[in-house]
Amino acid sequence: MNEEELKFAAEVCRQTWEPLYRYVYHKVQNREEAEDITQETYIRSLAYPRFREIGRAEYLAFFKAVAANLVKDRWRRNKKRGIQVGFDAAANLAFTEDPAEAVGEKMLVEQALKTLGAEQRKVVELRIIRGYSVSETARMMGLKAGHVRVLQYRALKNLAVILSKEETSHEE
Repeated sequence: MNEEELKFAAEVCRQTWEPLYRYVYHKVQNREEAEDITQETYIRSLAYPRFREIGRAEYLAFFKAVAANLVKDRWRRNKKRGIQVGFDAAANLAFTEDPAEAVGEKMLVEQALKTLGAEQRKVVELRIIRGYSVSETARMMGLKAGHVRVLQYRALKNLAVILSKEETSHEE
């Protein structure tokens, strides 16, 4: 970009930043994510070859359309990753320095797994422990992929509840 284009881009950003940021924040309800998406919106929009052909009155509408697509893309990406369950006891096993503590935590996780139903336990074993894909797990279990996703979601949710209860009972 030459100096004239940079000045033009800076002026457009200054004029539209606040309403665009508010629009994105309303969609995502997270300050950092709203800032990231707003910034990405400007990067993508200003790189659009025919951006200058858009009338000044339509800049904000154009930015909002780009931002809405970015929000949808992030939502789809996060949805494909599945839920993010923060069960610290399982995550910290590899980072624990005390071997006795690691063994205790491993036993805690194994006990929690035993409390799950057979199908949920099998899905966790295949998907999380062995690393099979949803389609591979579905084929092995003779289920549909959607059913495997639901089982995995419910199993991880149940494990998170069980492990949090165990963690709080050990703290008391």
